[in-house]
Amino acid sequence: MTLSATQKIPSYSEIPDHIAIIMDGNGRWAKQKHLPRIFGHKKGVDTLENVINFCLDEQIKYLTVFAFSTENWRRPIEEVNFLMELFLSLVQAKVTLYHKNNICLRVIGNRNNLSKTLREHIEKAEKLTEKNTAMTFTLALDYGGKWDILQAVNKLFAAEKKEITEADLAANLMLSDIPDPDLYIRTGGEKRISNFMLWQMAYAEFYFTDVLWPDFAREEFDKALNSFKKRERRYGRTSEQLPIEQQRK
Repeated sequence: MTLSATQKIPSYSEIPDHIAIIMDGNGRWAKQKHLPRIFGHKKGVDTLENVINFCLDEQIKYLTVFAFSTENWRRPIEEVNFLMELFLSLVQAKVTLYHKNNICLRVIGNRNNLSKTLREHIEKAEKLTEKNTAMTFTLALDYGGKWDILQAVNKLFAAEKKEITEADLAANLMLSDIPDPDLYIRTGGEKRISNFMLWQMAYAEFYFTDVLWPDFAREEFDKALNSFKKRERRYGRTSEQLPIEQQRK
């Protein structure tokens, strides 16, 4: 198999450049402790901050987390409203810390359904941190992989493209300017992609754990990294077609 020069293939490094995470299990964590679901979401934010620090420690350049999907609007209105307030609080309270730590904050997804206040704070946070280089931290908010592909196609139709290539489509997806994920982590025991970055996950390595997101500590993060290091990443090639450094492993 010959890879097109336009395909964004992840690196061969033992440490992933880009980690994507589905933070699953907040509600079940709260239920196990006989607490309302909102306490699980609050604890999940604390875990997220820890994972950001883990990534900084390991010099991982990109972290993308699935915060709220296009399907999550179907949840009870009280929970949705709480999550929106939580996202607003996160952007407001953490942006100064992110900026201090040289983190670029980005938000991907359909912003049309978000409140004006949340949209404004997202834009301010992105503007403040856009030149930071230690790590790019991306929140996928009202995001879906199918939506991402569809909005890219609509952009190309609006530009009156008569024939659409893979390169054209890839260039119009969310996060088209950074490498695709090397490692996809999902907590909570489920083993699905759940409409997260469908196109971009083509060559990602998957790591599933039964640990619920609020309990995802450094030990489990290290397990995911160690699992990644042991993978032989072929991208559709045979062992003989891999780069020399990969053949030697």
